Amino acid sequence: MMHESAAYAGAYARILDGYAVTPDQIARDHVFVAEEDAVLGFYSLTLEPEAELDLLFVAEHAQGRGIGRLLMDHLRTTAAALGISSIRIVSHPPALGFYEASGAVRIGTKPASGKVGWERPILDLAIG
Repeated sequence: MMHESAAYAGAYARILDGYAVTPDQIARDHVFVAEEDAVLGFYSLTLEPEAELDLLFVAEHAQGRGIGRLLMDHLRTTAAALGISSIRIVSHPPALGFYEASGAVRIGTKPASGKVGWERPILDLAIG
């Protein structure tokens, strides 16, 4: 699903080169999958060194159906149950508007580095 995302086409594609969600990541992080007859989307919340939304994807065929909003609502519920007061989000630039519409506030910018040749917005999502 990640590798088929139109948001990661062109120059953005290289950030996903060789990347896959692994069984270790699923065991370590809080990963939630939204599915109907097929996978509609998922997110991964890491806790170390701080609470951070590591991944959030909605399948191309499921976009525009409110799946992203449902995933964000589930993320908030999960974080609250874990006693987390805020979640850091290092956003893919095209997703910035989605996260801001979901209540996240921009707090900075992560500079380009390595295979990520572009700056990325850093946001804070308050929980509670």
